[in-house]
Amino acid sequence: MTDASRPDPAPPEQAPLIRGKPSAPEITRQIGSIVLQGRLPRRFWWGFAFFAALALMFLYSIAYLVSVGVGAYGINIPVAWGTMIANVVWWIGIGHAGTLISAVLLLMRQPWRDSINRFAEAMTLFAVAMAGLFPILHLGRPWFFYWLMPLPVTHMPWPQWRSPLVWDFAAIATYGILSIVFWYLGLIPDLAVLRDRAQSRFKQIGYGILALGWRGSARHWTHHQAAYFALAALATPLVVSVHSVVSLDFTIAITPGYHSTIFPPYFVAGALYSGFAMVLTIAIPLRHFFDLGDVITQRNFDLGAKVMIASGLIVACSYANEAFFAWYSGEDSERMMMAARFSGPYAPFYWATLAFNLGALPLLMWRAVRARPQVLWFVVIVVNIGMWLERYMIVTSSLSRGFLPAAWGEQSLRWLDFTLLFGSLGMFFALIFLFIRILPALSIFELAERVEERK
Repeated sequence: MTDASRPDPAPPEQAPLIRGKPSAPEITRQIGSIVLQGRLPRRFWWGFAFFAALALMFLYSIAYLVSVGVGAYGINIPVAWGTMIANVVWWIGIGHAGTLISAVLLLMRQPWRDSINRFAEAMTLFAVAMAGLFPILHLGRPWFFYWLMPLPVTHMPWPQWRSPLVWDFAAIATYGILSIVFWYLGLIPDLAVLRDRAQSRFKQIGYGILALGWRGSARHWTHHQAAYFALAALATPLVVSVHSVVSLDFTIAITPGYHSTIFPPYFVAGALYSGFAMVLTIAIPLRHFFDLGDVITQRNFDLGAKVMIASGLIVACSYANEAFFAWYSGEDSERMMMAARFSGPYAPFYWATLAFNLGALPLLMWRAVRARPQVLWFVVIVVNIGMWLERYMIVTSSLSRGFLPAAWGEQSLRWLDFTLLFGSLGMFFALIFLFIRILPALSIFELAERVEERK
């Protein structure tokens, strides 16, 4: 890279991400060896085998659901939305942290993103893929999912634009396409590094094709940086817009508990809360098992936890606002719905949501917790569980308590609800394992560039 193609160095008051321990060639060799030499610990393959088994269970559950019908999992009338929709919101939220780290922090020139942005972007892609599956599986006839696309009348009439499923399709498709392009554009220089360092002819050809003829000239770097920042600017509004669209699926309904104007910021804050929790869930074991302590530093964990604190406080305010608005509205249906959350059949989910999500905040504020990766990893796992419980509680409790008491009813969870949820987790982490094995999990060129700037 030439000096003219490098971005402006970070201000001197910012603490360095890499404190001079590894040099640029050492970073390249350390990260590239994971892919090229395949020196992976045995526990890596045991973990991959476990998640691959869960992925197979996920595929079996999908085949069973399609062959039997959506009545096989726990939905009924009035609870026509169940774990499928809760899974959609949860997975979309997990993907938000990757966009924030990749795009927003890039535009803000935050150096601590360089150590985690690559696998956070991959996490976004896999999370969006999981999220896109569940609305399709929720359809009564999932093989007609292409009816959601805005196809001309050659095939059928245009889709019903008042349907939230159409909004979800547009939002998830836009988010997924832009995330793929942004992720691949940042990966090109690293693919060229793997191409040049590969020993086998097969890897040289494979990585060479993916590198698109990258030679690292000043012209290449100039165009790459311009396109990279332009895509980051396009991706930044998606942090707010995508999950706001998902929240509007609920807000447009007059169902008690859904019809609320605070849902867009509420959902966006919850997405960042759960998204950064998943980033730390991946980053802490990755740092430990591959000895990346000089690259993924304690400062990364500390700042990621602080972002979780900020978003978690907004979520806590949203919980309080929900209860206040239900009381202040004066509507009996809203009050009955909220009372059912406090002491009804879904009370265990509601109180577990508060205990997990709000109980994690004082722990994250404690510096001693942020300084201990093992303890921090346990806390973020708790947040991930609590955020799924929140989405399930929102989806089901409101539908179970409508306007007419004669139409009240509860949902019964079945085995298929659990196999689809845990199977999607297995598919997600199996893809993460394959990504670590095949492509560089950390950004080689950005970390090496940061070292050179610090000199």
